[in-house]
Amino acid sequence: MTRFETNLPHATLQQEIVALDALPLSEAIRSRQLSCREVMQAYLEQIDRFNPRVNALVALRPAEELLAEADERDRQLARGHWLGWMHGMPQAVKDLAACAGLPTSMGSPLFAGQLAQHDAIAVERVRAAGAIFIGKSNVPEFGLGSQSYNSVFGTTGNAYDPSLCAGGSSGGAAAALALRLLPVADGSDMMGSLRNPAAFNNVYGLRPSQGRVPFGPTPELFAQQLATEGPMGRSVADVAALLRTQAGPHRAAPLALSSTADLIGPLQRDFAGARIGWLGDLGGRLPMEAGLLALCESALADFRDLGCHVEDCQPEFDLERLWNCWLVHRQWLVAGSLAKAHADPTKRALLKPEAIWEVESGLGLSAADVYQASLDRSDWYRAVEKLFERYDFLLLPSAQVFPFDATLHWPKAIAGREMDTYHRWMEVVIGATLAGIPAMSVPVGFNPAGLPMGLQIMGPAQADLAVLQLAHAHEQLTQWVRNCPPPLLKEAD
Repeated sequence: MTRFETNLPHATLQQEIVALDALPLSEAIRSRQLSCREVMQAYLEQIDRFNPRVNALVALRPAEELLAEADERDRQLARGHWLGWMHGMPQAVKDLAACAGLPTSMGSPLFAGQLAQHDAIAVERVRAAGAIFIGKSNVPEFGLGSQSYNSVFGTTGNAYDPSLCAGGSSGGAAAALALRLLPVADGSDMMGSLRNPAAFNNVYGLRPSQGRVPFGPTPELFAQQLATEGPMGRSVADVAALLRTQAGPHRAAPLALSSTADLIGPLQRDFAGARIGWLGDLGGRLPMEAGLLALCESALADFRDLGCHVEDCQPEFDLERLWNCWLVHRQWLVAGSLAKAHADPTKRALLKPEAIWEVESGLGLSAADVYQASLDRSDWYRAVEKLFERYDFLLLPSAQVFPFDATLHWPKAIAGREMDTYHRWMEVVIGATLAGIPAMSVPVGFNPAGLPMGLQIMGPAQADLAVLQLAHAHEQLTQWVRNCPPPLLKEAD
């Protein structure tokens, strides 16, 4: 007797398939309880049903092509050839990463319809694990801003209220996961792009340690060290599985970590006596929307229930210096990648204002400015390491606002405090990025309007497994994803 009865009504079987987390789905495919065709068909039906509501997945391939690939995966299994844990699983690549044969528009009309000729390193590894690429997940233009809108594909809506923002830049991936349009998803994170959308859609997103997932191929190999690709999922176990697929050294990425041995180990762990530092709103530095900080603070009781000792703490660092350090790094890097487009008046006219601001600010920097910012970043790392001498983990909200009106490009004020840049409202995520440490957004509940929020679990450099273990323990205790699916799913039943 298998879990999946063949005489189930089609609609019931379809919903059972898409409700599976990625690892149980993988096992059902491998054991041939489910065919790859059944899985693909179930996901295509789910996409047809819900994607028009949120616009999470774009550049979708024709169904007949995808079903033909699923049939080939079934034939491979029949021959005893199993490619890996993602064999036959539908996957949509974030539209900042190259996937051979699919468009890589990056949300920009400059690249609309441009077909990739190669796979990004992380995408190549997912392909080798057996995934079938069905399309791309939507992003903001060039990934700039935590609001996934662009002039090529439009705006992605939130899984819990499509009229609201899904976050970004992995907004399409997060909304697709929450609505079961994908079993697991890749993303990337420069300024919280794996964490903020995970919080906005009640799923999990891990920004790995610097160098954990090799980034590329890319023209510049050494300076572009703020962004990283990483995993998202509806369970911590799925996130861990995808991370192990994405991670590992690569000859085209000289700064990638040389081993994945430290990722191997059980997620189950006893946290009695673990020391956790709560950073809150960084001593009043970060304005928070009403109710957000209180919701995150209420989740501290969960960690105490796990046996952790939790106390307030603050870094010994000038946080305005940290923000200025961030501005210099980001402006310099964005200018490096977009300056040529900006120099062409025809192309510049197609860039959104925020991209132009980043480039023009970056072009005004001196070498001394960039070097000073690197010194500031180094001092910040040392300040964070000093905290980790006292604490095993640090906690911080994943965002400063709840999901907002999707017609707004970005919040202009929080709690009465004006935002002086298009991304100041995301300041809460820059600490982990600049320190290069692992940070995972875990769901911690909902506000009275039914909108989700998350909390960042941050660990020391390269302690990715420990962060996953604490997230897993919290998941077993709270089960926010399993117990609180998007209302859209219930409405459709």
